[in-house]
Amino acid sequence: MNLILLTQYDGKFLGPIAKVLGIIMNWIFMFLDWIHIPNTGLAIILFTLVIYILLLPLTIKQQKFSKLSAKMNPEIKAIQDKYKGRQDQDAALAMNAETKAVYAKYGVSPTGSCVQLAIQMPILFSLYRVIYAIPAYVTKVGDTFRVLAQKIISVDGGAYITGKESISQTVTMYGKALTNGSNPENGVIDILNRISSTDIADIATHYELYGLEFEGHKILTSGGEKGLIDIYNNFLGLNIGDSPQALIKLGFQTGAWLIVVGAILIPVLSALTQWINTKLMPQQPVDNSNSQASSMASSMKMMNNIMPLMSAWFCFTLPSGMGLYWIAGSVVRSIQQVLINKHLDKIDFDKLIADNSKKSAKQMEKYKKKQEILSQYSNMNTKKIDATPVKKSMSEKAGNGSVDSSKVETSGSYFKDAAPGSMKAKANIVKEFNERNNNN
Repeated sequence: MNLILLTQYDGKFLGPIAKVLGIIMNWIFMFLDWIHIPNTGLAIILFTLVIYILLLPLTIKQQKFSKLSAKMNPEIKAIQDKYKGRQDQDAALAMNAETKAVYAKYGVSPTGSCVQLAIQMPILFSLYRVIYAIPAYVTKVGDTFRVLAQKIISVDGGAYITGKESISQTVTMYGKALTNGSNPENGVIDILNRISSTDIADIATHYELYGLEFEGHKILTSGGEKGLIDIYNNFLGLNIGDSPQALIKLGFQTGAWLIVVGAILIPVLSALTQWINTKLMPQQPVDNSNSQASSMASSMKMMNNIMPLMSAWFCFTLPSGMGLYWIAGSVVRSIQQVLINKHLDKIDFDKLIADNSKKSAKQMEKYKKKQEILSQYSNMNTKKIDATPVKKSMSEKAGNGSVDSSKVETSGSYFKDAAPGSMKAKANIVKEFNERNNNN
């Protein structure tokens, strides 16, 4: 069975990460299918749980760094105040050395949380790509949609879809493979995965898709029986392929008030769980004497208040599967945060700092010893160079190109048996010259 579909995200940086995450998502869905619960919503929740568990060590390290930074910042600020206003190179070097010593004392790196964030952010962005294009990464879902796509292409090449006004924006954004003819089946899959169930029903009627089957099961049904796509996408009575906005409209039209309530709960729960998550995060004490730090703290507070509202709006307009992912992610992070806070509360940071300070002192002692050894070797080499006879310049050579041996300082060992100016004496001069160069 083909594990790679052409509808996968092909970005140069996030693409390979999304492909790895897609393999994990496919394994989870295969497991759910094996236990006869092939549900995309449940797969998203388990997938989110697995990814955040894998990221847990980085999260703990990042927040541990944050705690140590809170204790370290007064010392860093004192160093900055000490050299404030000094622009000379010596002051810059001294400030840099003292700052490094403080970081070493607390056992943290200046890049600290940036490294953890640099690892986490691409993973989380790629996670979004996988969830937003489930058929591209989950083999069974993709193969199910492919049966529909093949029938649509065989009828009119997808002309009815491209001309459907209610999904024209979706066709423009995601149907490139369909409109440019590069791989029309994948283009149809992209579109079917992103349009509402109402539009799918209209397309199914036009192309007579209701009789199609995959692995002995009907893919779409028009009656009370659920087709495969309904089984995949139905989570607690909601079609996760539809946006809450579309579900509310459908609920009002059909009088299905439970659908309306469930659709409203998705953006509300997304905002609420994210707000709770920000409240559980450890808060850094604000230094009002530092205008820059105070300004950053105010900006962070504003972002924490705005982000839940933004997530509510996004979850209202995007497919419900994305809202489910955001809610699941916030709940998992909140549970993790409670456990991390308990773990950090048990750590004796004063003892940890003292231990790091001892390690730093030992490392500095080793570094000084190495420097002393290097300095001794440097002095020895300098003395050797000073004791070496000075080489004669070209101007001191004889006019015929030979060296005047009477003017060259000799070591004696090469000239005991050699008459001055003889070939043996000249050969010894060359030999001595080569040995000096080799030794140096």
